[in-house]
Amino acid sequence: MSKMDDIAFLDATAQAELVRRKEVKPIELVEAAIERIERLNPQLNAVVTPMYEQGRAAAKSKLPDGPFTGVPFLLKDLGATYAGVRQTSGSAFVKDFVPDHDSELVKRHKRAGLVFIGKTNTPEFGILPTTESHLLGPARNPWNTKHSTGGSSGGSAAAVAAGIVPIAHANDGGGSIRIPASCCGLFGLKPTRGRNPLGPDFGDMMNGFVVEHAVTRSVRDSAALLDATAGPDLGDPYWAPPQERPFIQEVGANPGKLRIAFMIDSPTGVPVHEDCKKAVREAAKLCADLGHEVTEAAPALDAAALNQAFITVFTAGGAAFMMQALAMITGRTPTPDQFEPLTWAVAEMGKQQSAPDYVMAVTLLQQVSRQIARFMVDYDVLLTPTLAEPPLPLGTLDSPPENPLQGLFRAGDYVPFTPIFNATGQPAVSIPLYWNGDGLPIGTHFVGRFGDEATLFRLAAQLEKARPWAERRPSVSV
Repeated sequence: MSKMDDIAFLDATAQAELVRRKEVKPIELVEAAIERIERLNPQLNAVVTPMYEQGRAAAKSKLPDGPFTGVPFLLKDLGATYAGVRQTSGSAFVKDFVPDHDSELVKRHKRAGLVFIGKTNTPEFGILPTTESHLLGPARNPWNTKHSTGGSSGGSAAAVAAGIVPIAHANDGGGSIRIPASCCGLFGLKPTRGRNPLGPDFGDMMNGFVVEHAVTRSVRDSAALLDATAGPDLGDPYWAPPQERPFIQEVGANPGKLRIAFMIDSPTGVPVHEDCKKAVREAAKLCADLGHEVTEAAPALDAAALNQAFITVFTAGGAAFMMQALAMITGRTPTPDQFEPLTWAVAEMGKQQSAPDYVMAVTLLQQVSRQIARFMVDYDVLLTPTLAEPPLPLGTLDSPPENPLQGLFRAGDYVPFTPIFNATGQPAVSIPLYWNGDGLPIGTHFVGRFGDEATLFRLAAQLEKARPWAERRPSVSV
């Protein structure tokens, strides 16, 4: 193994420290990451748009002095925009779309010193919790390439898990940071609604469901990146409560004796795989062994009403963003042949929602937020499975032509836990504490109170120290 392959599995904080100490140059890190893409990507299909020349030029220039100066970074091909580089969103309809500006998040990434070297695979418009678009092809899980990476940030997760880069951009509208983190054995934090900006193109998306952040191998990288990117953009409609101190200071801080509720059964009543139950039981025991007060308890929810409200907002948002906004951006009229059948069916479903339907759905979701907030008066953290099943075999969420929505409803059985907290806006994280007998990672899902990423970072760092995962290597890695 080369020196640069050894460095590959250092986290981004450690790689930046090597740059700071002049033990390695940014261009060396970038060239090594490019070589790893060329070596591993044929097996993973994680990176779909190389940005090698942009990365080399940035690495050779005077980089900003930030927490990640010189560290190679990948941008998900959905959401945040990078000027002059195509953004397909996993869709043939916009496969040639090239934005003319950086999103505010990308500007903050650049100020943090990160060096962009490519864009990562995503399902069409991020709809499904697997990364298998018709345009870009399936991303493959580095732990077992016959299995899904999860989605919609699956390309980013595969690249980080395999050691291509230590950190990559991700976003989450129903679990799309936490799901691939679970499937690929990574740390994946969905921040509080409004913590990171969506501008200048959006104030919020889908009534606040969508948030931006990253997948990482270490807790401290997630905290340090959030410090670098958090805070309102000009004109934002709302923003998260300010944190008391930098998030990086929470990593290693004593969490105290936390009151942790854990639930194993799905709120929607779908079966939960025994591997996922075992992961939660082991995490609950670990938390108790660390001195926390752990109780089995769950908020009472009307799952059917919650599901219907979520689908109403999700499909209406899909119709607006995937069809009307794209028609404005491209000047072309969308037609069914330009989209995957499921995508078109989701948009058609969204167009059938009336304005009163949408308002009532938002009202119900706000009621659920209040129910869960009241539940969490008595608890600091809620622990659940991240997913109801281990990483799925590729193709599981495909839809037959006669039933284009089948994959979406099958996905609901797979992800009954994560979307709730997009609706409530609470911070939530998938932590890689358990691998099953097949060698596949099974994430555990920790949810904090609204605005309280700090407690999650303190607890996560304690768990990372007690049951470290950094030395685990997937079968496809450097």
